Amino acid sequence: MEMKTLIVFAAVLAATPHAFAEQRELREVVVSARRPLKETGIMKTSFDSTALKENIALSIADVLSYNSSVFVKSYGRATLSTVAFRGTSASHTQVTWNGMPIVNPMLGMTDFSTIPSYFIDRASMLHGSSSLSESSGGLGGLVRLATAPVDPDGLKMQYVQGAGSFSTFDEFMRISYGTEHWRASTRVVYSSSANDYSYINHDKKLNIYDEDKNIIGQYHPREKNRSGAFKDFNALQEVYYRDADNSAGLSAWYTHSDRELPMLTTDYGDETSFDNRQREQSLRAAASWEHFAEKWKSTIRGGYIYSQTAYDYSRDAGGGNMTAMTRARSYVNSLYGHAEGEYTPVRNLNLSISLSARQHFVRSHDKSLSTPAAPESRTIGFNARRAEISAAASAKWRPIERAGVSVLVRQEVDGGKWAPVMPAVFADAMLWPAINLTARASIARNYRFPSLNDLYFMPGGNPDLRPEHGFSYDAGLEFKTGRQDYYTIGASAGWFDSYIDDWIMWLPTPKGFFSPRNVMSVHAYGIETRADLGIRPAKGWLIDAGASFSWTPSINAEEPVSAADKSPGKQLPYVPKRSASATLRVSHCGWSFLYKWCHYSQRYTMSSNDATLTGHLPPYYMSNIELEKNIDLRFAGLSLKLAVNNLFNEDYLSVLSRPMPGINFEFFVGITPRLGKR
Repeated sequence: MEMKTLIVFAAVLAATPHAFAEQRELREVVVSARRPLKETGIMKTSFDSTALKENIALSIADVLSYNSSVFVKSYGRATLSTVAFRGTSASHTQVTWNGMPIVNPMLGMTDFSTIPSYFIDRASMLHGSSSLSESSGGLGGLVRLATAPVDPDGLKMQYVQGAGSFSTFDEFMRISYGTEHWRASTRVVYSSSANDYSYINHDKKLNIYDEDKNIIGQYHPREKNRSGAFKDFNALQEVYYRDADNSAGLSAWYTHSDRELPMLTTDYGDETSFDNRQREQSLRAAASWEHFAEKWKSTIRGGYIYSQTAYDYSRDAGGGNMTAMTRARSYVNSLYGHAEGEYTPVRNLNLSISLSARQHFVRSHDKSLSTPAAPESRTIGFNARRAEISAAASAKWRPIERAGVSVLVRQEVDGGKWAPVMPAVFADAMLWPAINLTARASIARNYRFPSLNDLYFMPGGNPDLRPEHGFSYDAGLEFKTGRQDYYTIGASAGWFDSYIDDWIMWLPTPKGFFSPRNVMSVHAYGIETRADLGIRPAKGWLIDAGASFSWTPSINAEEPVSAADKSPGKQLPYVPKRSASATLRVSHCGWSFLYKWCHYSQRYTMSSNDATLTGHLPPYYMSNIELEKNIDLRFAGLSLKLAVNNLFNEDYLSVLSRPMPGINFEFFVGITPRLGKR
């Protein structure tokens, strides 16, 4: 039955018309046998500006949940959210911002909950092998985020105020100025919430007594999310310049967050008896310069990242006196440089070479203030430096108008250790020009070096870890066509197959702490489909729909280490076999209605795939709706929006013992003054 349902679902998606990813006005789709040479064979999913701004209170994690089929593992709003492709883990996802890698070198992953969608103008995903075109380490894929210059139409302002359930308040402001050559923008976001939503605690049972104090039944109590308040502030400054031969940009992004860490459903304590808090400050700055010539393009990028994270845990020692128990601090400084040159001697041949370098300086210290030992023995941590160098060369050739091939070679040096050469081959061919039906295929070898925590964390770091490595293959079909002012239609379907060896996992040790080890080989494979449709049925009307679906077995391919080892041949923990998303937008005369839906199948919490109460998380289906009205006033544009999240009050978990909120609401009022215009 499950396989039958899977086949039917996949067939429906493959047959459903798919909307334009970057066009909302049903512009003409140019039918051509020539695809962009630089994207030969690349498997990419792009998100349009409407998807990124559909609910500006959301993070990029939320945008990916409802507009793709990647797995977003979330601990709740303003808590850790990670993204994983194709049955891999969050550490196998690379992330770039304005061309600069922003993956935390300590953790080896990115917290997408800290990235406001309001700060992102362009976003796309490179799946599997395609990630190697930008960086190594993305054994699952790569998420590419970027800002963009404003339009050259003078001074503009925007202010949005949001208020919602659980005492949630969101404020957004943008001031921008654009001329023919210069563009500048300042964006600010401030969000705060008590985040005290209620939920049914399935990990607790309370007794029901009769008049004689006999137990006659039990029930799961309704509780509130305890210790979940947050305050987040983000500011982004951008400056751009462009003329006929050059373009340059500078972006600086500052973040300050103060977040409580919510209690688990298994915690029985009183939230007033302790303080569990994490604070973070970060600065990301990126600069770029591009020079254009008839056959040459030169690019230089540089960047700097500073991050400071503080974790403090205090408990009531009696009489309301809070006593500090744990004090942890980490500091990260990263420098980045990149140079790239492209040469196009003829229109069907593109040659490129690039060199990137990153230097990390990391300091991490944890102090246990509850240990009755000497102060110097209560502090553990590490100081580390690591230099990363990456060089790549590629050739993209289209020998005939309807077919092309691309060859890429990348070489990495990480902390003085050389990775083997990583080659990749991409190919595509136009099969039916009338509808832009294109076949594509790729194969690549990829490597990921252990994170600094993997190597040096105290206690447990393992400096003898080997890099994770593997091969990935994919092949698929896609088409896109349409008729100006009437419709756009497109769809894609692909198969992927990946093998990853020396997979790193943190496992318990006899000494009472966890330590990472190279423990297994993983075989991940499956299908990815996407479909979109845009229709203009009548004047003033626009219907835009899209759907995606993934089937992703991710199997431990290792031999049993003992008779008790039940993990070989089983699905990896926290990897759903099936994930899906869908959106439907209807617009008419300033009104807009949006329905969003996503689904994750059952996920196991143990490598043995035990179907116990704590061994798995049930599947869930999530629905959100938004209703928006845009009003044109004489002096300003006014926007009113109502968002309803978890429309059907789904009782669900994304992570074990971390309940998620039920139905909740948020209302937004936005104003855009017409400065100097009537």
